[in-house]
Amino acid sequence: MLLPFLIVGGIGLALLVVSLVIGDVLDHFELGDGMISGTALSVALTVFGAAGAITASSGLDLVWAYVLAIGLAIAAYVVSALTVRSLAASSDGVPASAVGLTGVATSEIGAAGGEVSLDGPGELERRLAFADGSIPDGARVRVVAHAGSRVKVVADRD
Repeated sequence: MLLPFLIVGGIGLALLVVSLVIGDVLDHFELGDGMISGTALSVALTVFGAAGAITASSGLDLVWAYVLAIGLAIAAYVVSALTVRSLAASSDGVPASAVGLTGVATSEIGAAGGEVSLDGPGELERRLAFADGSIPDGARVRVVAHAGSRVKVVADRD
């Protein structure tokens, strides 16, 4: 009797895809201090379906398939809910200030814009930049201000 496990697992997988593509569907409900999570629920349903189908197809009694599937689903829910909660708490959405960081101009920078690669913690990509004057490609720069998502730079005299 694999059909109930396959149906529940399929629903869980579909919900997981929806949660990953458009966001957590239960995110707007403040229930249980963040312990109610659509992503965690979909992980638990998927684990329930997979564990139950594997156990039932291995020849054990159906009662053991349900016991094991429920136990693993609860464990998967708790682990994924705590992980989602931890990740949500660690992302504050406020970008770190780049003022004072130095780097290299990766294109010519002027009032119209350009790009820089900064030497700072968490600076993995290039940033859009602008300057009052012209700064050539490859020149060392220092960030003096933020303007939205762009940074204002000056030629570094160090």
